[in-house]
Amino acid sequence: MDYISPKEAVLRVKRWPKDTIAAGRRHSVGLKCDGTMTAVGDNKYGQCNVRGWRDIVAVAAGNVHMATNTGNAHTIGLKSDSTVAAVGWNKHDQCDVNDWRDIVAVAAGWRRTIGLKRDGTVVAVGRNNEGECNVSGWHDIVAIAGGDWHTIGLKLDGTVTAVGNNRYHQCNVSGWRGIVAVAAGYLHTIGLKSDGTVTAVGLNKHNQCDVNGWRGIVAIAVGSNHTIGLKSDGTVAAVGWNEYGQCKVSDWRDIVAIAAGCAHTVGLKSDGTVVAVGDNEYGQCDVSGWRGIQLPGN
Repeated sequence: MDYISPKEAVLRVKRWPKDTIAAGRRHSVGLKCDGTMTAVGDNKYGQCNVRGWRDIVAVAAGNVHMATNTGNAHTIGLKSDSTVAAVGWNKHDQCDVNDWRDIVAVAAGWRRTIGLKRDGTVVAVGRNNEGECNVSGWHDIVAIAGGDWHTIGLKLDGTVTAVGNNRYHQCNVSGWRGIVAVAAGYLHTIGLKSDGTVTAVGLNKHNQCDVNGWRGIVAIAVGSNHTIGLKSDGTVAAVGWNEYGQCKVSDWRDIVAIAAGCAHTVGLKSDGTVVAVGDNEYGQCDVSGWRGIQLPGN
């Protein structure tokens, strides 16, 4: 049996279930129980070309805010051997992950990809105009999240670190304590606390940070301007921008995992089927035919 340090043992225990569904600007991806992938939506840059992938254990999708001059995205898959696969838009080398090793979690922002290594350090590739890839000094990280222009890291001790654009104070997380999960959107950041409550910083133009009253939350997801919370009873809460009905989740039941794209929301049910609401211009919500999506923690 391989020796692991006490710190690495704690890192392993602290790690949270890997994402088996993900949503980008105009596409959605799902990880099936057999380690293969399925995807729907815009495929302009090949971001849905995941049919040949095998032995995948977690997925991520590059998100981007709602703007007429953008929407390009990429898809990331973490493999069982701790290497990483990538397809899609690669203008900023955000898909250049072939040499990554010992990765245990992945995240994707706009134009970049972030990887969490087994030793608690972090790697990143892609656009770095605002320092959003400056993660080489991070350590003791147990979870990562990528917003449009900022990157979030959850530390072993329940504190949070951030780099990148901070115009709307979306990186002002140094005072957070007792955090067990993080999520990042266009210009806001969400933290799930160990007591099931949620905290938020950043732009609140659409009330996407109005999560103070939430209770019993076990998972969080963030779109460009909306925030989703999975409750312990399998129902879902939502706040923020709702122009496309992306927050109309009050009737969802038996949900075990959530994901949020720019303007759509995806939910994984306990039977391995998937539901979605919101912007469906590119068919990114056409998930009703999905079956056998892997449940978190399985």
